[in-house]
Amino acid sequence: MSQKHLKEAFISNLNGTDLLEISLGLSLAPLCLLCRGLLLILHQLHYGKPLRSRTHSLLLDFLTLVSPLIFSCTVLAPILFLIPAIIGAFCAGIFSQIYSQRKGEGRVPLRQVVQEFQKTCLDPEYIPAVTVFRVYVNVLTSISILAVDFPQYPRRYAKTETYGTGVMDLGVGAFIFGNALVCPEVRQKSHSTQLRFASLAKQCFAIWPLIFLGVGRLLSVKSIEYHEHTSEYGVHWNFFFTLAFVRLAASLLLAIFPKNKSWIIALSLAALYQLILSTTSLKMFILHGSDGGDTRVGFLNANREGLLSLLGYLAIYLASVQVGLCLLKGRSSVKAWMDAVCLLGLTILLLFLFLHVSQACVDPVSRRMANLSFCLWVVAHSLTLFTWFVVVDLTLVFTKLLVKGCSVPCCWDIIKPSNSSTKHGREVAPTGREVELANICLISAINKNQLAFFLLANVLTGLVNILIDTIHSRTVFALCILHLYMFFNCLIMYILHAKNIVLKFW
Repeated sequence: MSQKHLKEAFISNLNGTDLLEISLGLSLAPLCLLCRGLLLILHQLHYGKPLRSRTHSLLLDFLTLVSPLIFSCTVLAPILFLIPAIIGAFCAGIFSQIYSQRKGEGRVPLRQVVQEFQKTCLDPEYIPAVTVFRVYVNVLTSISILAVDFPQYPRRYAKTETYGTGVMDLGVGAFIFGNALVCPEVRQKSHSTQLRFASLAKQCFAIWPLIFLGVGRLLSVKSIEYHEHTSEYGVHWNFFFTLAFVRLAASLLLAIFPKNKSWIIALSLAALYQLILSTTSLKMFILHGSDGGDTRVGFLNANREGLLSLLGYLAIYLASVQVGLCLLKGRSSVKAWMDAVCLLGLTILLLFLFLHVSQACVDPVSRRMANLSFCLWVVAHSLTLFTWFVVVDLTLVFTKLLVKGCSVPCCWDIIKPSNSSTKHGREVAPTGREVELANICLISAINKNQLAFFLLANVLTGLVNILIDTIHSRTVFALCILHLYMFFNCLIMYILHAKNIVLKFW
């Protein structure tokens, strides 16, 4: 077999992993974020100022936010069930140090601290969990698209062939979910018909870079005979085209129907699509082609997975629009967000219940078809990950109350701690320059140039695969390549952010 066919076989005919392992793995990113936040607070507590050096800040962010994820999806995958407990215990130890130093100075009862915490006012216009969710989905996707070509990446995490739940399957859906959270329909406050159609016109213009990137990827892959998983999207289709057409179709639907009822449109669309799959020959067409022999003759046959899965991804996008609208209800206190976490938790439980019923009575999860079970699975797990990030942000807010004046990048700033003037923590008063340095972090750097980060990751993945025989790589070599690849990606974004450069021209 040629190298191209070997790599195609290496990433094909896979069945995924179980829901429990994926659900457990979702806790890693929030725990890494919590660990990094607590370390920054502990540093400010000891030295009375934020981390000054941009180099040290980048290294700390990379080692706490990115590197653990690389290890977790490669050499530490066999003990994945232990990793959240280890990171959680480390976080508990850091928090214990912060709390003990605070207790030695103030000795204010914990009950009073909790009461003050619940009354704390937060910025209602800024939800850090949305930014962190979108950035982490991008980071996890970038790690996986290269790691999957190395033997150290478990085959059960890769994209499934027909049915199953792989980590990379979830990544595709979560990417759609994260984009919809900040779409124009969510951000615009007016519900007028004129503005809705104006938004549609803007989306028609805004998707051209995605079309351009999709065409660019298609031409480059075909010209160098790069290995590809045909049953993923088809012969000519790719994810850039999917993202572009989903955004355009969603804008069209939301220009016609009320956007605050987008969950009804999403549910109706997913249910109708599943009904057609179950009662007609559409499912057999997607899986085996028009002749039952997996033909790829004709545009529709060649790209049937990419074209027909648009309906499922559109349902996910519309469901995420509803989530985004619910999040932007102007919650300005910790207590309001704690209530929101409870509501999100109940919604997640309900979605998992529907997922169980759908898998048992209708059809298993299929990323290839983007069926009803896939839509439920993606929305449930995306909401779970988002809720974990909100809980981490609230935990860091509570910790910041113990160390007055400290700051953590991409976390809620306390607007009004409480009516109480009791001082119960060490005071940290950063200067303007220190605040500026504290606000430059890896998360905000990637967030500023997310599309550029994703595109750079795709280009570097192609270069690595062309230059290196990845499927026969040794463990140490694979880990070095993955770390260098991700560090270079992050470094470029960090430099762009430090120079206030945004690579967007549309």
